[in-house]
Amino acid sequence: MGLGSRTLEITVISGENINVTEDAYVVVRGESLKCCTTKIASSNNSSFLSWNEKFFLEMPAYARSITFEVQCNKFKAARPVGVARIALSDFLGGAVPENCLQMLSYRLRDWEGRRNGVIHFAVRVALPEECEISAVGPVEGTPVSVKDYGERLTGSCGSEERSNGVVIGIPFWWNYPNII
Repeated sequence: MGLGSRTLEITVISGENINVTEDAYVVVRGESLKCCTTKIASSNNSSFLSWNEKFFLEMPAYARSITFEVQCNKFKAARPVGVARIALSDFLGGAVPENCLQMLSYRLRDWEGRRNGVIHFAVRVALPEECEISAVGPVEGTPVSVKDYGERLTGSCGSEERSNGVVIGIPFWWNYPNII
């Protein structure tokens, strides 16, 4: 763990109403070169996907957001299905102590900005002794690469096509009117 950084314990729980026909997985990034990837969850012709995987992700001191990206492998290349970019201020430094586990749900958006499901996850700041016991890295065989373009870092997943749009995660209230 670097100076001024903190480690988040993130549990990717599930996704619902995600329009995907192939097996999907989640890539979690924290504004650094490090990322964590879940195992593949098959859709079984339903709109509910379940991962239930825990990661320890080191967040640099300058980080202001975390990104959850649902992807699937199509034609031997990664295809982004939905993205949620969440400000760290949504769950850090608020009324809830940082080391308390918080269960959150955020709307996923595809690269064109359209709604594509909801991702459910839990997060808390990990205590230093927990991080030393178990640290999880990316799953082998998942095609995630990072390219450096000067001062700007851009994540690429097998395709050279890029989107200039930014999707910001907005809390999705499950008990709000049931219109999705």
